Amino acid sequence: MRGFALAVSIGFLLTGAGAFAQAPAQPPPARPAGQAPTTPAPAPAKPVGQPTAPSPAPAARPPAPFPQGAKVGFVYLQQIAALSAEGKAAQSKVTAFTQKKQTELADKQKALQSSQQKLQTGGSVMSDTARAQLEKDIERQQRDLERLQQDAQADINEMTQEVQAEFNKRLFPVLEQLSTEKGIHMLFSATDAGLIWAEPGLDLTMEAVKKLDASGAPAKPQ
Repeated sequence: MRGFALAVSIGFLLTGAGAFAQAPAQPPPARPAGQAPTTPAPAPAKPVGQPTAPSPAPAARPPAPFPQGAKVGFVYLQQIAALSAEGKAAQSKVTAFTQKKQTELADKQKALQSSQQKLQTGGSVMSDTARAQLEKDIERQQRDLERLQQDAQADINEMTQEVQAEFNKRLFPVLEQLSTEKGIHMLFSATDAGLIWAEPGLDLTMEAVKKLDASGAPAKPQ
């Protein structure tokens, strides 16, 4: 069997492209003379690369025998990714990377909040020079936070694509071997093919999971 052109969509690894979107910081309103400067409260950091929930997998059922002489079969790719050791390792890898980016953002957010609190509580007793410098620092921290959010989202998207490519590289030869062993001419992705009903024995999902797990130890999460 040749030509697996369909990329496996590992739903629990995908991240929303807009997870880091943040509105530009608005300039602080003019304040009356002699009034302590105030700055708007920072917008809370949005979730970093919040994983998108995968499509529901079909309920587990006892495997049915493969129909003798059948020339087609199908698998649920999401289920293979969710149940196989390789898929679980991929999920752990992306989750750990995402949590690292979340921590970096949280640290930047706390530093910005600390500077803003300092200006709000002590700005009225600062010298003009010190107050102006602190305001500049806050503006710089806001820009840095927005840039870090954008970079983190791009990094997570890139990591997800790399992990999916690695998973596909391991999975497709297994599906090809399984198809050859079964003597079938076509193997479908059940979800992508819009499958409504099929003979249960044509479902090769769990056989693919077992064969993938037996093909070698999955890559360790970083």
